[in-house]
Amino acid sequence: MKTLYFAGPLFNKAEREFNSYLCSQIENLDFNVFLPQRDGAELDKSPYQEMTPSQRNTAIFNLDVEQVSRADVFLFVLDGRVPDEGACFELGMAYNQKVQNNSDKIILGLLTDMRAAFIDSKLNAMLAGAFDMVFNQEKDLIDYLKKL
Repeated sequence: MKTLYFAGPLFNKAEREFNSYLCSQIENLDFNVFLPQRDGAELDKSPYQEMTPSQRNTAIFNLDVEQVSRADVFLFVLDGRVPDEGACFELGMAYNQKVQNNSDKIILGLLTDMRAAFIDSKLNAMLAGAFDMVFNQEKDLIDYLKKL
């Protein structure tokens, strides 16, 4: 079973609901998905609820670094006015791991947002260059993942 790290914004109800919806579609394809909002160091879970904010931040960092490193596929939902800054860091880690280790890690993006942050481009070149593929429709992403 392939593992997938699901990166992207998760700070409001709409983002979390979309992430959960897309995650369930991917899991139906027999992927083991690490979804940080569900599987990460969340406030409502033990032992994280007993931690100080600083301790929880360290736990989030360490867990997410480990999960990005273990994943066969890294998926970044790029929607929003600008891509989520934490997920940008995770993208850099995934790309570095792929290049430095000459690994088969697949780095995918999903960008359904019609807003463009840059003239003549939706993504900063330093982000765009890290992806194997960026999809503009979730259906195309799911079709691609079916083939893996």
